[in-house]
Amino acid sequence: MTIADIEQIFLEQMPGYYDHEEIKAICSLATLHVCGYSRSYYILHKNTDLTLSQEIALIRILDELRFGKPLQHVLGEADFYGLRFKVNSAVLVPRPETEELVDWIIKSITAGEVSSANILDIGTGSGCIPISLKKNIPLSEVFAIDISDNALKVAKQNCILNDVKLNLIQADILDNNFVINDTRFNLIVSNPPYITHSEKEEMHQNVLQYDPHEALFVPDTNPLLFYEAIVRFSLDNLTDDGVLFLEINESFGSETVALLETKGFKTELRKDMQGKDRMIKAFR
Repeated sequence: MTIADIEQIFLEQMPGYYDHEEIKAICSLATLHVCGYSRSYYILHKNTDLTLSQEIALIRILDELRFGKPLQHVLGEADFYGLRFKVNSAVLVPRPETEELVDWIIKSITAGEVSSANILDIGTGSGCIPISLKKNIPLSEVFAIDISDNALKVAKQNCILNDVKLNLIQADILDNNFVINDTRFNLIVSNPPYITHSEKEEMHQNVLQYDPHEALFVPDTNPLLFYEAIVRFSLDNLTDDGVLFLEINESFGSETVALLETKGFKTELRKDMQGKDRMIKAFR
């Protein structure tokens, strides 16, 4: 069996909610993981014969994918901003729109628009945001909080994997009494839960089944629950020239901007590559 053969098997047997190009991309990632090929080798050598052990490993991956398990959970890892991260059911799989947020932050820092002396990530999950920032802005002091002990264990593994040191703290941003003693932050970033329960019907079952719901959903009656808490915390814990970066629900862009502006922040709302309102930069 060749690489081309296994790609055809993936195309024939993957679930129908993936389109043709998605399936090819998934097969490529699975094959690179199993065989250790480079992307260019995979593209240029589709007639390369796979070993029996490679065939078996890829068919086993396909079997798990056919039952709806996301590829990143099957492989136990995901790529994000040029780095590799361990993932499991305790954390969200890092997504491209979050990479866009990280890229905006890094470019703002390198352009001298934002100080990076002290950075806080709220709701860190796998640690993909703060680890990527620390890796690219190594002189910064980076803190990351999450309510989930299991998520923080994954973040700690990813710190080791990517050779960075973070200050990891178990905490609940909804706790009005939460503080980090003796530290004010030049930059606070968060990709908090923002999907309303009524939006579940629009989501793939593989996301609903495998991603942690506490990291995804908020009540329909209070879709800005976490943003209100983050803004409240930021008012007391950002430096005077500090900046807040947020990933947001595209359906509540204007509402999130209004929340920030009523608290004295100036805002910049930015669309992602899909043309959706996805991130906000806020400063005083």
